[in-house]
Amino acid sequence: MLISIPYGNKTVKADIDYPFEVLIPKKLKLKDEKEIIKCAFEKPLNAQSFEEFVNKSGRLLFIVNDGTRPTPTSKILDFLYPKISTHKDVNFIVAVGSHKASTEKELKKIFGKYYEIYKEKIFIHDSRAEKNLKYFGKTSRGTEVFFNKIINDINNVILINSVEPHYFAGYTGGRKSFLPGIAGFKTIEMNHKFALDKSSGTLCLKGNPVHEDMLEAISFLKNLRIFSIQIVLTPEGKIFQITTGDISKSFSKAIEFANDIFCVKLKEKGNIVITAAPAPMDIDLYQSQKALENGKLALVDNGIIILVSECANGIGDQVFYDLLSKASKPSEVINFIDKEYELGYHKAAKIAELATKSEIWAVTNLDATILNKAFIKKCKNIQSALDEAIKIIEKKGNKPRVVVLPYGSLTVPNCVC
Repeated sequence: MLISIPYGNKTVKADIDYPFEVLIPKKLKLKDEKEIIKCAFEKPLNAQSFEEFVNKSGRLLFIVNDGTRPTPTSKILDFLYPKISTHKDVNFIVAVGSHKASTEKELKKIFGKYYEIYKEKIFIHDSRAEKNLKYFGKTSRGTEVFFNKIINDINNVILINSVEPHYFAGYTGGRKSFLPGIAGFKTIEMNHKFALDKSSGTLCLKGNPVHEDMLEAISFLKNLRIFSIQIVLTPEGKIFQITTGDISKSFSKAIEFANDIFCVKLKEKGNIVITAAPAPMDIDLYQSQKALENGKLALVDNGIIILVSECANGIGDQVFYDLLSKASKPSEVINFIDKEYELGYHKAAKIAELATKSEIWAVTNLDATILNKAFIKKCKNIQSALDEAIKIIEKKGNKPRVVVLPYGSLTVPNCVC
């Protein structure tokens, strides 16, 4: 049977003649996007209306996601612009976290036609620019909390974020607008080190040290007025639901909607898993790693996992790759991290842990030499990779069973925390 899998801007197919299972986010009936947006703002959760929030605000600050997230910021601004166009002081900050600064091309994609209107009022966060950071305190776990000082100057904040499962924070969205969004590099690094803790993981919030440290960090932001807009998208980027109002309430409700789409029942794990990183998660290896994290939940030990990701921008963050490439075997990566930690090492650790249990292959534009240093084998295409994996499984005396995640970055197989 032919299975379609996204790769870059196209779709590729694989012919599977063995027992297989395809896991895709649930297909739920969608309402008109404009109607969804309108209804969300008619019923803000535990909060005043958006109009009241704006009218009572001297200066306004929107915190929006960067280009590595599919958040439809411009669609939300289509609805909000009539309500903010007459406001005298509207500002935006792009919450890039530790990512590279957004390019003008990316900004135009994020803001659409509103880029030209507000470009003089759009700030791009730089986590390493200490002059733009302010210290707010230290969490009980020892994280030193630095945020962009704009948050100290403007205390009326509107968040536009999207919510989906995340492999160590539990979920994206909500508090992530602040940490890592507009946090200092040191703060992000200290918080993300908790990703190595066994209590951090997909769908996990209670007892998750990454999540709980985030919440404690943003509790230092006193006297903020926050209006939260949390969006749940389908894998195709269509709006499924939106929640607004109080940051905690809107985030919690958005999680319920995200679970409806992305948590998929798995009948039986496979010894071959094909997991794809759809755009924009396929931008580089660093981002594509999320597809491996979800895919491994459907994989038995000693199996083969095949990552499908174009990685048009290469490796991505260099730090995690440098750690992987200096180790001669996966177990050494963990030993290096025990001695010191840098931001990005959590990604290296996750890949190394997976490589100790199973083989990692990839269909990608990345060079084979680069992949080999990260304990990943390059494959020519999906079909040849699948055929070879089947032969290996059969040589081991096992019957091949294939699990396919066409939207691996967004699909959580049978995961219960």
